[in-house]
Amino acid sequence: MGISEERVVAVIMVGGPTKGTRFRPLSLNTPKPLFPLAGQPMVHHPISACKRIPNLAQIYLIGFYEEREFALYVSSISNELKIPVRYLKEDKPHGSAGGLYAFRDLIMDDDPSHIVLLNCDVCCSFPLPEMLEAHRRYGGMGTILVIKVSAESANQFGELVADPVTNELLHYTEKPETFVSDLINCGVYVFTPDIFIAIQGVSTQRKDRANLQRLSSFEAHHDVTRSLPKDFVRLDQDILSPLAGKKQLYTYETSNFWEQIKTPGMSLKCSALYLSRYRFTSPNLLANGDGTKSAAIIGDVYIHPSAKIHPTAKIGPDVSISANARVGAGARLISCIILDDVEIKENAVVIHAIVGWKSSIGKWSRVQAEGDYNAKLGITILGEAVGVEDEVVVVNCIVLPNKTLNVSVQEEIIL
Repeated sequence: MGISEERVVAVIMVGGPTKGTRFRPLSLNTPKPLFPLAGQPMVHHPISACKRIPNLAQIYLIGFYEEREFALYVSSISNELKIPVRYLKEDKPHGSAGGLYAFRDLIMDDDPSHIVLLNCDVCCSFPLPEMLEAHRRYGGMGTILVIKVSAESANQFGELVADPVTNELLHYTEKPETFVSDLINCGVYVFTPDIFIAIQGVSTQRKDRANLQRLSSFEAHHDVTRSLPKDFVRLDQDILSPLAGKKQLYTYETSNFWEQIKTPGMSLKCSALYLSRYRFTSPNLLANGDGTKSAAIIGDVYIHPSAKIHPTAKIGPDVSISANARVGAGARLISCIILDDVEIKENAVVIHAIVGWKSSIGKWSRVQAEGDYNAKLGITILGEAVGVEDEVVVVNCIVLPNKTLNVSVQEEIIL
């Protein structure tokens, strides 16, 4: 099969409602993958990156959410990108590799030469065409996107050692207790269909082990109770670690940005990263204005066409404003996500905050935080339909939905 005839299928793992609990209260009403970053659903960013892959035949989203929660989005994005996008619901947890294997027949329907696998909660520039090209050169079964991080933060991720000349993966360990390497797994992969043989091998091995253990009541008592189901296969521990150093897996290093979107704080940081990326990929999505006929815009700002912004408001940098939001005269917005149907009244200030759907912020009020994306109260979050009355200051707080604040609060979680 020549390169021009090769077909590629992309698979994006989106998790489910039992995952992403750290994303509350923002995920109480909307699935985390559909939460908007830089004005687009989180999953939109990896999907639009897949569009740049040559000979892309299909994109699958795999997760535990109900199909109805994704139906509208999947339909609209398929039409927009002119690429078939389909959501597949797992019947039970199969692990990161087992979930892929559960739908192998569907994935192989298009007879792909390569499968691109991504995680929805990864924020990066997704250099997929470049990875695919490198993967072909390496000639292995899989290529992993990797990045160098600080030695202090490396143990939060899968650490790996690669050959500096050939880029072959030599050693892989998931969240080690002692430092192994400052090179980490970014959760973006290119595989050949041989990945399914590797996953099947793990299942078969596990099945054989369980059968052997049944012969010994002592071993059965000590091991089978702890062993994983045969169809539950983890990509990192069960595939990457055992295959390291066997000339099957290779790495592709990115020097661009990379983050994991586990918390609301990180979603605010990643929204800013995606906004800055628009300068190169979608400059038409960035707002501009000098404060004469329209609001003054500073830095990277996304404003939905249906939002109404008063010309005397000052917006940016790193601000995303969603559908039907209203921003009053003299308001000041910096580093924030404003969701659908929010009203920000005259002279209000919002800094380092996420303002939930249908919330309102009164005149001369301030909703702000220090902007420490990793701290629990490092950004202020207003859940859905929260009312902040006039002249109220909210600093470093998380406010659950449907609350009204008529006094100033600081460093609080308001239930």
